[in-house]
Amino acid sequence: MIHLYKVGGAKTPMSSTGTPAPLEDDVIWIDMLDPTEDDMRQIEELLGVVLPTRESLKDIEPSSRYYTDGDAVYMTASVVMNVDFGLAHLTDIGFILAEGRLITIRHAEPKPFFLFAADMKRLEVAPGQGAKVLAYLLDTIVDRTAEILELAVAKIDNISIAVFGEGARGRRRPPAELEERLIEISTYHRLVSKTRDSLTTLARLATYVQTLRRVRDDKATKDLCRVVSHDIQSLSEHAGFVASNITFLLDSSLGLINLEQNNIMKLFSVVSVVFAPPMLIAGIYGMNFDKMPELHFSWGYPAALGLMFLTGAAAVVWLRKRGWL
Repeated sequence: MIHLYKVGGAKTPMSSTGTPAPLEDDVIWIDMLDPTEDDMRQIEELLGVVLPTRESLKDIEPSSRYYTDGDAVYMTASVVMNVDFGLAHLTDIGFILAEGRLITIRHAEPKPFFLFAADMKRLEVAPGQGAKVLAYLLDTIVDRTAEILELAVAKIDNISIAVFGEGARGRRRPPAELEERLIEISTYHRLVSKTRDSLTTLARLATYVQTLRRVRDDKATKDLCRVVSHDIQSLSEHAGFVASNITFLLDSSLGLINLEQNNIMKLFSVVSVVFAPPMLIAGIYGMNFDKMPELHFSWGYPAALGLMFLTGAAAVVWLRKRGWL
């Protein structure tokens, strides 16, 4: 599917059948979502470029992600998506600057593209300023990434309050409750990790864009790219700080689980210590020897019970003094 965006934000779908009509001069952005072979062929014929395939977008070598072929500039970045509906993951998106237009090739629908398409009518761009459109698109992606980090920070803060807050103090929690918290923490750890990976690719792309002559010659585009690069750097540092907090929370939750399990084992140990002396006394007087004079005393049974109680109470007092209870 191909959508053509003109200066002013007008959106027009492009048919993949028949002979492609020449592009109008005010077409500034060509967005290709899950393009077919016919879609790729049409754009290649119209602009005289070779579009990267889905497999080539996954290459991780810098020479495969950022290069120039004639007057066309090819770039690839990974954008985090699926934040609101499940486990976050990255999708690779191709950005091509050719004949003053921006071409994007994507096989998923990250939210920034929807937001940017809706905001196109507000952009101050003119025909032939595809690089400026790219800068605005990167700015939208970075803004969405900032929102993702803010979401992660808020959720992690809520988990931290649930684990260490006032309501958690002095309350015994079963390990199953803390294990549920661990699952939540791991989800947001994955989100922040994917966000940091995305920011890394965006930083490299923004740096590469600033080296292009068409960007250096346009002050507005150059300034916008500089602002985007600064925002990416700030977000990368913030993402590192959030990741360290998540790691601390993860380690702390594991420590609390160990404490709860140790408390359970301590309870069993205390019970066994308390009942060991009475069981010893009961075992002694349960032996079937003929010469045990206490067995023939009228007060032998209550005396044995009293002795068992006293030894158990003495064990409890001793454990309290040691701080085990």
